[in-house]
Amino acid sequence: MTPGLVWLLIAWGVLTAILIVLLIYRSTLTMQEDDQLFLDESASAMAEEQRQLMAKVNKINPLVKLLGATSGVMILVIAGWAVYIGLNAVQP
Repeated sequence: MTPGLVWLLIAWGVLTAILIVLLIYRSTLTMQEDDQLFLDESASAMAEEQRQLMAKVNKINPLVKLLGATSGVMILVIAGWAVYIGLNAVQP
């Protein structure tokens, strides 16, 4: 295995670990989400809490999408590079 491939695997592992942590964090935020409509003034604090919660989730979503796409592309590059190395290593 070439040193470049090893570094790419390490970078992919770190990136994917960050992605997993963000996915877990987002799921804990959405567990607290309520599917209800607040009509009276006494529940306005709960409604504001839900708006803040959704603002956090909406801030995380683009980062999760970006990291997910980057992780997918990186694993495809790693697989292609490994196949290329394997095919060039075969001696006729």
